[in-house]
Amino acid sequence: MQTAIVEKWAAENGAALTATQLNRLATHQEMVLEKNKVMNLTTITDPHDFAVKHIIDSMTLLPYIPSAQGMSLADIGAGAGFPGMVLATLREDLQVTLVDSLRKRVLFLQEVVEALGLKNVSCVHARAEDLARASAMFDICTARAVARMDKLVKWALPITKPGGLFLAMKGAHVQAELDEAEPALAKFGGAVKTVDLIEIAPGLVHSVVVVEKLERS
Repeated sequence: MQTAIVEKWAAENGAALTATQLNRLATHQEMVLEKNKVMNLTTITDPHDFAVKHIIDSMTLLPYIPSAQGMSLADIGAGAGFPGMVLATLREDLQVTLVDSLRKRVLFLQEVVEALGLKNVSCVHARAEDLARASAMFDICTARAVARMDKLVKWALPITKPGGLFLAMKGAHVQAELDEAEPALAKFGGAVKTVDLIEIAPGLVHSVVVVEKLERS
């Protein structure tokens, strides 16, 4: 892992990392790239790009997660573990559920959890709709590179607690998706609080769409 790049970005954004956390992030990257030789997990294999576009990108969600103990987070379509595994690594007080519909990805994620020694992560082979039918509820839901906003809203808000947040990671240009998602937001009780543009590297800007699950009167 390009440790210096990750450390520098973290320091500049108020998230000092311990040696243990850096080692775990590096091990996660190594395991993803090794498994990627036999299973499609990522198209990003350059070490610098991996650090920026996977690890640092995942870290941009940290400021949106309250510091209260015992918070629960579901990462929908967890894939190779971004952002969910990174958030679990950096916030061990956070109870993280990694949700993916592909069994072999879930098995890989479990291997990573065991290798990193994380005690705050569950890996679930399911779709978000399955969790909704099981009445599972989380303080925070996240999704990255999974689907357009209208679909994400339908999947995430039913499993987000009232007053909780859905954090959608998107590219710099997301307004068309937000317009498209307005009916779903109204139906499932969500309101866009903010859309923040974040530069994860010079000239590379991503957005975080923060959706609040409204309290029903």
